[in-house]
Amino acid sequence: MEKITQTAGRDQLGNFAPDFAHFNDDVLFGENWNNQDIDLKTRCIITVVALMSSGITDSSLIYHLENAKGHGVTREEIAAIVTHVGFYVGWPKAWAVFRLAKDVWKED
Repeated sequence: MEKITQTAGRDQLGNFAPDFAHFNDDVLFGENWNNQDIDLKTRCIITVVALMSSGITDSSLIYHLENAKGHGVTREEIAAIVTHVGFYVGWPKAWAVFRLAKDVWKED
């Protein structure tokens, strides 16, 4: 399994919030994302669904959509996932995610 490494916490907040940077880089992405009980493709899908459910449509969702694509989620799969989840968490949230997903999968 590919090892996930993250430095965004330290890069962006290391001097300002070193504890948060540690938890982000070492615990969330270091330990949690490298736990092998869930494969990376499934973990990416779960993360996109969680962000969509919360109404998060900022750069973090774009990052996780790109991450999902990079770990094998196809355009057809993301379209089906967002459509399915839209029924449960809200149609406007699905529209918001589709606007971002179309850009991520534009060359597919």
